[in-house]
Amino acid sequence: MQSLWMATRTKIAHAPLGSFKVQAKKIPATLAVVFLLINAFVWGVSWWPFRQLEALGLHSLWATTIIYSLAVGVILLWQGNALGHLFRKPGLWWLALGAGLTNAFFNWAVTIGDVVRVVLLFYLMPVWAVVLARLILNEPITPSALARIALALAGAALVLTPDGQSLPIPTGLAEWLGIAGGMSFALNNIMLRKYADEPEAARAIAMFLGGALCAGLLAFALLNVGFIKAPVWDQWSQWIIGALVLTVAFLIGNFALQLGAGNLPANVTAVVMLCEIIFASVSAILLGAGTLSTRTLIGGLMILSASLLALIFRTKEPQS
Repeated sequence: MQSLWMATRTKIAHAPLGSFKVQAKKIPATLAVVFLLINAFVWGVSWWPFRQLEALGLHSLWATTIIYSLAVGVILLWQGNALGHLFRKPGLWWLALGAGLTNAFFNWAVTIGDVVRVVLLFYLMPVWAVVLARLILNEPITPSALARIALALAGAALVLTPDGQSLPIPTGLAEWLGIAGGMSFALNNIMLRKYADEPEAARAIAMFLGGALCAGLLAFALLNVGFIKAPVWDQWSQWIIGALVLTVAFLIGNFALQLGAGNLPANVTAVVMLCEIIFASVSAILLGAGTLSTRTLIGGLMILSASLLALIFRTKEPQS
């Protein structure tokens, strides 16, 4: 099964910014943890600026398109030959698809839904990773993996069955998007493992470009059917600044990730990065964008436990 470390290391968020190679300097372990917490905080509260951009007339899909288009420009300035490698290796487009849909679905979901529930449903990712690893990498599904799947799905059933509802099914678009985002993130991570030997710049451009293309194409398609609106150009000076600030924040978070992860064992990094769930949930509750009932709390702990168990058993299971 795809390790939780790969998931957090390449979190493009939820962003493919995790693929930038930064030479990590030797720093104390405590400071490395602080850097990881900075990265987790940036991603954990990123839902708020996306909502502010939405209020200024820039839908999250348009915002994602702009942010990752800027990132594509940065990486091409850094590694101009990366795009050519992407076209010479068609399989990397599956990586672009997984990364792109992850960003489009997740950013949209936290903009319109209960952030706590969306984040928890997104972190069902290890369930889908087990299935995809079997289908794509031919990895065995072990008894411990099945137990983790059962634990995560039981937790999801609690999250998805609030008081007064009889069936554990998503109740709105945001929850469906959260689940779909987790599935896409699993595909992203499996493809990263499959193409681990490819140049890092090629994988980075695939994920950056995927983020821009998937969000952009989806936005144009939904615009044509009247499901979303075009950007409010009268306020472009406000939302373009917001988009730039968000891009800079992601870059800072990624730089902190590279410094922290480069000075800590992978298993420690993975556990610290799960603090993103805490940052997202607490910020959403404090700012009125999420709720935490007893049922949701218990279900969330079960989902989180499944992720932690995946980390614990990652070195004990047979690999393909």
